[in-house]
Amino acid sequence: MAQPRARTGLPLTWLGVVPFFVFVGLFLLLPTLYIVVGAFRAPEGGFTFGNILALNTPTILSAYWVSIKIAFWSALIGCAVGFAMAAAVTVGAGPRWVKNPLLTFSGVASNFAGVPLAFAFIATIGPAGIITLYLRHEFGINLRLMGFNLLSTLGLVITYLFFQIPLMILIITPALEGLKREWREAASILGATSWQYWRIVAFPILFPSILGTMALLFANAFGAVATAIALTGPSLNIAPILLYAQIRGDVLGSPNLGYALAFGMIVITGLANALYIVLRARSERWLK
Repeated sequence: MAQPRARTGLPLTWLGVVPFFVFVGLFLLLPTLYIVVGAFRAPEGGFTFGNILALNTPTILSAYWVSIKIAFWSALIGCAVGFAMAAAVTVGAGPRWVKNPLLTFSGVASNFAGVPLAFAFIATIGPAGIITLYLRHEFGINLRLMGFNLLSTLGLVITYLFFQIPLMILIITPALEGLKREWREAASILGATSWQYWRIVAFPILFPSILGTMALLFANAFGAVATAIALTGPSLNIAPILLYAQIRGDVLGSPNLGYALAFGMIVITGLANALYIVLRARSERWLK
């Protein structure tokens, strides 16, 4: 009997993922490699650590620190609010018919950013926004005199929450649905209250997933640039805006220093994403 001929090359099923690898290579790996090489290249073309050492300046360190604070607070608040909303419609007493519309809206809102998002918030709660003027004329409440300024760190955190909360809902909902009903029934049989069940059983299982999602939200906010530039312009000293100013070709701009700034952002977001992957994998072992 003739032996079947051994297959050569990749099976045809791999053709479906070829576009994915092409896009990843062209728009993720190659640009990242270009940035890393540029961060260690002098304007004359030689190798140097000067660009990395130049990051140790008050302006750049302050930009990184402000970006970290904005990313941290938007991630923390986004996790708390998003978890509460997802839990209410998934395992809580909230109306079940709200779940599908909420997930649909979250899928859209989590990708709504840039100039449209900035314009929406300026038109709503900006210095001359609809709600700002309504509160001033109808109730005598002047948000500006109370210390609120949309074009500030606090304003940027509030704006980022528009896509941070929906992203948290999308990611944490499958984890909440993975909680087995048998666990709650066993806890109830043993005399545990609902609070004790969440504190002793459910929350420890979900904690790695929650913490990992917070790391992902941190990376998402830390690297956001279009919304920040459209909302505050150059008035707010954060890393993405400073990076944009360095590489867009201004007189005082330094593309290689911009590459070093981007390299630092890649390191920070890479660590956050790595933490998310590790914690997510740990959580999935229980939720399978």
